[in-house]
Amino acid sequence: MTYLILGLFIFLGVHSVRIVAEDWRTRTRARIGAMPWKGLYSLLSLLGFALIVWGFGLARQQPVQLWSPPVAMRHLASLLTLLSFVLLAAAYVPGNRIKERVHHPMVLGVKVWALAHLLSNGNLSHVVLFGSFLAWAIVDFIAARRRDRQLGTRYAGGTAGATGITVALGVGAWMAFALWLHGLLIGVRPFG
Repeated sequence: MTYLILGLFIFLGVHSVRIVAEDWRTRTRARIGAMPWKGLYSLLSLLGFALIVWGFGLARQQPVQLWSPPVAMRHLASLLTLLSFVLLAAAYVPGNRIKERVHHPMVLGVKVWALAHLLSNGNLSHVVLFGSFLAWAIVDFIAARRRDRQLGTRYAGGTAGATGITVALGVGAWMAFALWLHGLLIGVRPFG
């Protein structure tokens, strides 16, 4: 569990700098340059992610069951993860109505993804992992929306075509992950 918590601390810490130290981030980025900042950010993110994966794998070998979720939660989790994949796609497809509406679809997608996994898993390592991501995403979403209001940020209107592409990409990615990649990468087949 130590490596999982350390990885979460590094990964979510790096992704929280803008939330807790926006001025420091801006000054440091100006002082060292955009590319070195991005390089350091990426390096620390990868280190944190690697520790999360390793630590979660170790923690899963000695599970501590806190509760047993009802089977219905797995079905709800499937629907919620489908929504999270569509939101993730909305972060990258330009001109879609989802981004126009929610402004920060990736962070919202992380919230939905983490909630889905909390509902369908009752063991301690899952609660630590997904609970941490859910808490971070809630705080980040609030901070991002507040920053948008302060800066008067406007999001461009979306089109039906771009929104359709967004939904199709999200559903396709969800199907690939749910039916194949989740089992291959995580070792758990959601529909197996």
